[in-house]
Amino acid sequence: SRYYREVLPGEIVKISRYDVQTLDVVPRPEGDPSAFCIFEYVYFARPDSIFEGQMVYSVRRRCGQQLAIEAPVEADLVSTVPESATPAALGYAQKCGLPYVEVLCKNRYVGRTFIQPNMRLRQLGVAKKFGVLSDNFKGKRVVIIDDSIVRGNTISPIIKLLRESGAKEVHIRVASPPIRFPCYMGINIPTKEELIANRPEFHDLANYIGADSVVYLSVEGLVSSVQESIKARQENENNLKSQKSRVGKIGHCTACLTGEYPVELEW
Repeated sequence: SRYYREVLPGEIVKISRYDVQTLDVVPRPEGDPSAFCIFEYVYFARPDSIFEGQMVYSVRRRCGQQLAIEAPVEADLVSTVPESATPAALGYAQKCGLPYVEVLCKNRYVGRTFIQPNMRLRQLGVAKKFGVLSDNFKGKRVVIIDDSIVRGNTISPIIKLLRESGAKEVHIRVASPPIRFPCYMGINIPTKEELIANRPEFHDLANYIGADSVVYLSVEGLVSSVQESIKARQENENNLKSQKSRVGKIGHCTACLTGEYPVELEW
């Protein structure tokens, strides 16, 4: 198989053995920008997926670089909770000039803990999910990059594991902003009360999860990391056109982070 192109928002495509035809593109209301789910870039998508002309891996690496600008820390090495946060960790390490070192290895026979139905199952999942590469970090200050902290349950056993295995300090850096609001667009995000960002523990999150420090990427930092190469490409396209026809506005849904929903909610 090979990558051909993206299906446009609202596009109806017919694929036959001969060609790919556009049957129709459902128009959006005038002035209404698209609202592509920004959390696809953060967590849900495969790193080799291509959205809006850019590879998800590259966006995640940029998020890590931006996180290093916003939240540097005195440390000896940078690592990740494998594997979805690896591109961000590499970006963070590169920007900070610190070595990227693996501290955990993943058991490939355990599923994703984010979608387990209750906390006990999620924590058991974490315990079975990772092995510790203690020789790589014993006596050292470790920065762990995670892609998101949703409830706060799954990172705590990881920090405990690293400390028990000899880590001197464990700093958590999160390559996305805190999730504060439920998604009504079909993504399985927990209720508002379950989200750690809405709980009293969030005010002293480092202490609650057992870390030396915790810093999330800002909403502005995430949006700029996602939109940087889209804007550059649009400017390039505009420059190549003889008539200055305006390329459509870039739109991303950040409702789970900001509470600003792209459509009116009707109950």
